[in-house]
Amino acid sequence: MNNQELATDIAKRAAKAARAIATLSTAEKNAALQKMADAIRSNTATILAANEIDLAAGKEQGLDDAMMDRLALNTDRIEDMATAIEEIIALPDPVGQSYLLEERPNGMRIDKTRIPLGVICMIYEARPNVTADAGALCFKSGNAAILRCGKEAIGTSKVIAQAMHKALEAAGINKDVLTVVPTPDRDLMGELLLQKDYIDLVIPRGGEGLIHYVSDNSKIPVIQHYKGVCHLYVDQDADLDKALTLLLNGKTQRTGVCNALEGLLVHASVADSFLPMVATAMAEKQVKIHACAKSLNFFNGAESIADEDFGQEYLALELAVRVVNDYNHAVEHLHQFSSGHTDVICTENETTARRFILDIDSAVTMWNTSSRFSDGGQLGLGAEIGISTSKLHAYGPMGLESLTTEKFVVTGNGQIRE
Repeated sequence: MNNQELATDIAKRAAKAARAIATLSTAEKNAALQKMADAIRSNTATILAANEIDLAAGKEQGLDDAMMDRLALNTDRIEDMATAIEEIIALPDPVGQSYLLEERPNGMRIDKTRIPLGVICMIYEARPNVTADAGALCFKSGNAAILRCGKEAIGTSKVIAQAMHKALEAAGINKDVLTVVPTPDRDLMGELLLQKDYIDLVIPRGGEGLIHYVSDNSKIPVIQHYKGVCHLYVDQDADLDKALTLLLNGKTQRTGVCNALEGLLVHASVADSFLPMVATAMAEKQVKIHACAKSLNFFNGAESIADEDFGQEYLALELAVRVVNDYNHAVEHLHQFSSGHTDVICTENETTARRFILDIDSAVTMWNTSSRFSDGGQLGLGAEIGISTSKLHAYGPMGLESLTTEKFVVTGNGQIRE
């Protein structure tokens, strides 16, 4: 079977399975999801063994630290995958939710009802946990999932999928509702992107190059997430100890993720007080600083950064620092350099905070909270399938509701249009 035939076969089987899963009750879906969580736990040793092989190959390929961190699993991360599935079980099922839109003068009743999208193709790189997260989210929302993993995590992803397939079979459900593409071949991915008759949505999750490739080559609608250039703005009315805590957590708790901080903006009126605190804390964490002209002298060994060079996604222990003249200067910077992912203000002034929330239209806008909470699980969605930085049809972390759409249901009693 060549790549075109294989892609069509995968997509056709997923579309057939999607029609069946769309009619499952919430109880049936939740029972199968619990079996998936149990299967992942009981296969921990097998998953870890496969992951060791992927990690060794990744090291040979020279993957950077951020990629290796995303690839690596341990017992805690596997337990997190199983727990995330159980959190999805506890969430309300959006499928079938209905509400009255209007009752027309002629007696017709107009309702809107949530339905699954159909078949969702996830394309991701070194994130084996996406196999479990995406598979479970798609399943609960009544969709079939086609999961195309990068070569870095293909072995681990196949083993996770095998465990989930056993759970589906034990529940009497067609395992084609969850398909891991058997090879990371780029040509096969290209053929999948042409399957517009069977696949309803493509969600790429990975580096900017992958997102551009998928967006440029897909015949299917694409949810885009190019990069996560997240900022913390420390306002003139900020609690500086609080601001430092938010900075440390956002920048150093885990660096290779899209909700890590990449930029720090400091109001000029508090720069002399706050930047020495930042310098000491960042030096202890061995964070490399890219500093503007006004902040450069506060740091030992910092690199000067030109105004046009802000907006980088480092995914490492690196941070861009800029002193801004005032609130409006901070907003101007964010409009130019934010990626629309997550931006945070630290201030004790509620008026300024509320203004910031209105002025900055990033997918997640935060007040006195770490950017690391910009995550589907942390925001109460269960696991997330991705974070959209484009506004159609979802924006921000995508949970169950984002994997459904609404249809009109019209009920009458023989009405005809005159």
